Amino acid sequence: MYIKKELEKREYEQKLLDVARVTRVVAGGRRFRFRAVVAIGNKKGKIGVGVSKGQDVSLAVEKAVANAKKNLIQIYLKNNTIPHEVEAKFGKAKILLKPGTKGKGIVAGGSVRIICDLAGIENISGKILGKTKNKLNNARATIEALKSLKR
Repeated sequence: MYIKKELEKREYEQKLLDVARVTRVVAGGRRFRFRAVVAIGNKKGKIGVGVSKGQDVSLAVEKAVANAKKNLIQIYLKNNTIPHEVEAKFGKAKILLKPGTKGKGIVAGGSVRIICDLAGIENISGKILGKTKNKLNNARATIEALKSLKR
């Protein structure tokens, strides 16, 4: 069991995108929980985003990683970049991704940068065009953009 978990940890890198304290009002007062948004990737074209809640941050992160593993996608890379320009929307988040020239690096901000790095994309230009700063929606919009890539 322990060895299997160690192999899984090495297989995918994980980055914490966002942690938020959420409340639920009940008769006795407020109940606090934590929501974690995690991105995982193997730097070879496999990427996933997971979100989950838990009583403490570590439990929420653990559950979010398990959720991200269920939602993995495989993307096609051409010369360490994406093959063509792509745009996607999720909620109010709108993302534009353009292929980058060799040696340019990842020119993107926020969760777009983290997801591209974990996917193994070395040269890309990305822009968040939407009217939201919600990291979860920006991450999901980036995943939608990467899903819509054609060979």
